[in-house]
Amino acid sequence: MKAVVHDRYGAPDVLRLEDVEQPVPKEDEVLVKIHATTVTRTDCGVRGAKPFFIRFFFGLRRPKQRILGTELAGEIEAVGAAVSEFAVGDQVFGSTSAFRSGAHAEFICMRESDPLAHKPAGMSFEEAAAVTDGAILALMCLEAAHVGKGQRILVYGASGSIGTAGVQLAKHFEADVTAVCNTKNVELVRSLGADTMIDYTEEDFTKNGETYDIIFDAVGKHSFSRCRGSLKRGGAYVATDGLQNVFLALWTSRIGDKKVLFPIPPHYTKKNVLFLKNLIEAGKYRAVIDRTYTLEQVVEATRYVETQQKTGNVVLTV
Repeated sequence: MKAVVHDRYGAPDVLRLEDVEQPVPKEDEVLVKIHATTVTRTDCGVRGAKPFFIRFFFGLRRPKQRILGTELAGEIEAVGAAVSEFAVGDQVFGSTSAFRSGAHAEFICMRESDPLAHKPAGMSFEEAAAVTDGAILALMCLEAAHVGKGQRILVYGASGSIGTAGVQLAKHFEADVTAVCNTKNVELVRSLGADTMIDYTEEDFTKNGETYDIIFDAVGKHSFSRCRGSLKRGGAYVATDGLQNVFLALWTSRIGDKKVLFPIPPHYTKKNVLFLKNLIEAGKYRAVIDRTYTLEQVVEATRYVETQQKTGNVVLTV
């Protein structure tokens, strides 16, 4: 089968398309023929070993896992003897489990218990592939902050993969959502359900006098110190990036009335994928896709993701 591989850490150019051995499913596994996958911020971080501590999980000197990619949508090609939930021909979507990759390929083996479910009715493979990563990370953050009815939440970076998911999920939990993004994405994010829009090119939300129960930094570009004055007493700054936030989360859990939350490691579960499937089929969630590339264009797609200007998700068709 064809797959995108890398044997060393570095710039996008270390990625290359290569013929590799097709995996064979074990008793409790299914073989998925992948029709679409994505390039995510996580893929870029792992490939470039940035930050450096990533190497302790993925290989100190060189990558242990040659094939990147976590999100996928496709069709069941074969099933192991112990599999009962899926059958050959089923259309599925989901994500690899935490600290595992391999979706930038024509086929992948996944356990029946992995974060995998039947594809939502009426959804294309490209749309389905762009659901799980951003949405599960956003869901994990919102649940850690106990987002609920009537709470005021600000989503910074509301037009990215995690941000577009965060806006929609916060509205599902009946919060009052203020979304921050750039000018070109204001109307898109408004259409996702945001109650109030802030264009960061025209207004600094930390200086407008408004306060929030939760500030969700979906792109890792702000800091607790900068946002603290915009939090209500008992409020929480929820981070998605930055090693310093690990220490701040520990510190603020003991001292002060405003907290930093940094929920790690990510929890990719079948329960979460099924939750998202139900939301999609109820018309309460949609995937946002910026650009679509072929698997052969993975280097170009990766370079675009690293501009940090993508809207929603970048999809690879296989």
